[in-house]
Amino acid sequence: MKKIFTSVLLIVSLISPLLAQKKQIIFAVMNDGKTLEPIVQIDKGKMIEVESNAENGWKDFAKMYYKPKTTYNLIFGGNANGKVSIVKDLAGTDCSANQADATLISPQKAKFKGLVRALATDVPVKKGLGTRRLPTSVERTEIEKLVRDEMTKQKVSAANMKGLRSHNLTALDVNNDKKAEFVGSYWLPTAKSERVGLFFIAEKGADGKYSLTYSDFQTVKAAEMMGGAEITEFDKGRLNELLLDVFDADGDGTAEIFTIGQAFEGNNFQIYKRADGKWTQAYKVYNYHCAF
Repeated sequence: MKKIFTSVLLIVSLISPLLAQKKQIIFAVMNDGKTLEPIVQIDKGKMIEVESNAENGWKDFAKMYYKPKTTYNLIFGGNANGKVSIVKDLAGTDCSANQADATLISPQKAKFKGLVRALATDVPVKKGLGTRRLPTSVERTEIEKLVRDEMTKQKVSAANMKGLRSHNLTALDVNNDKKAEFVGSYWLPTAKSERVGLFFIAEKGADGKYSLTYSDFQTVKAAEMMGGAEITEFDKGRLNELLLDVFDADGDGTAEIFTIGQAFEGNNFQIYKRADGKWTQAYKVYNYHCAF
């Protein structure tokens, strides 16, 4: 009996540290809903870096979070919209060790196509209306005027402005006040070997007018591309910052905005938070995959 008891204690001592490390987590849902990749963990309401044990090929992480048939809430429009179920982990693979193959279960409104992505989490989801939609024609016209004004400030010529196009423009509602916030990613070619991109958050002020309350302008040149990559990778949305979704990760009543910026050797994830009427980048994560 004593020997059995000692064996049980040994097993518990081996398992307990693993269980003690398990925290709530938020994933990016990519590849038309078929792939999960971790962004941040939540510890006592705060976002923290994912505890990965990456040196062992993410195997411990996979045992904890990627057990087949484990389900997470699919977040689309800031609210639960079906489930994501784990199919298998990719731990130990060369370039996708922190990812898992997944499948969607009963997504109600989420329609994954092209650059449309989402979030998944085991953080309890407060029931709300949730909004994620295309802008109306009037909204798009107003927002695109702001984009052109900002591009002009960044010294993009009127001739180049004719090539303005978007990777996405999405209407959201971060606090269920029935007033839309817009997240957009626009771009244009300024030369055969050069692209410019603009990521922004826009919303309507007290005066009833829209403004860009956060923006990030970038220039990408073919000569600066790594590994001989083509500048046309930008055209496909690979290098521009794009919306994942919104989610109230810290429970303060206002959802954070989660984005992805694909890099040549991994993924950049950004999290934006609104405080005192301003949007700021509250968190940035880089997940290395492998060399391009």
